[in-house]
Amino acid sequence: MFHSAAARYVGPERAREIVAALPPFVTPVGLFVDATPESVRELAGSLGLRHVQLHGHEDANCVRELKDFVVIKAVRVDRQTFVSEMNGWREEIRRGDLTNLRAFVLETAAAAPGGTGIVNDWEYVQQCQARGVFDDLPPIIAAGGVTPDNVADVVRTLKPWAVDVSSGVEASKGIKSVEKMVEFARAVRAVER
Repeated sequence: MFHSAAARYVGPERAREIVAALPPFVTPVGLFVDATPESVRELAGSLGLRHVQLHGHEDANCVRELKDFVVIKAVRVDRQTFVSEMNGWREEIRRGDLTNLRAFVLETAAAAPGGTGIVNDWEYVQQCQARGVFDDLPPIIAAGGVTPDNVADVVRTLKPWAVDVSSGVEASKGIKSVEKMVEFARAVRAVER
């Protein structure tokens, strides 16, 4: 998390330690909020990151400028703007030069970018899915208030490519709970069976 205003901010030196300690087959992802493509390239490149998540108001041109990275783009599920935003991304993708955009994180429409613990509007996401809003787009990642108690319903209902969790498995802000992480994984695996 490279957004300095975030409660879960991790500075470059700490990130370097984390990346160095990762076991094989773990893919680190740098999360940025409204950073310039140049600053994303510089920091991610210095850490050897190949994947970035853009969690602010970044547009298709920003994604294009980060063509050397796999990009995950967060989109807030706001009933007033969500469908038109997804349609805009579809049009940009049809141009053919956004092959590095690999997924959309469907985040809660809240003032703060992610990690709020506020449950997403899953009913609306399901309605959008039924109407074909996600057709011809990269896969979706469900995020926003996902917890061990509700993740099975989210996975069962939406069948997302992945789920993204932060506050839903914390004992307190920024401190992960091993027990909650195990419960979360167990709930997802139960749906897979």
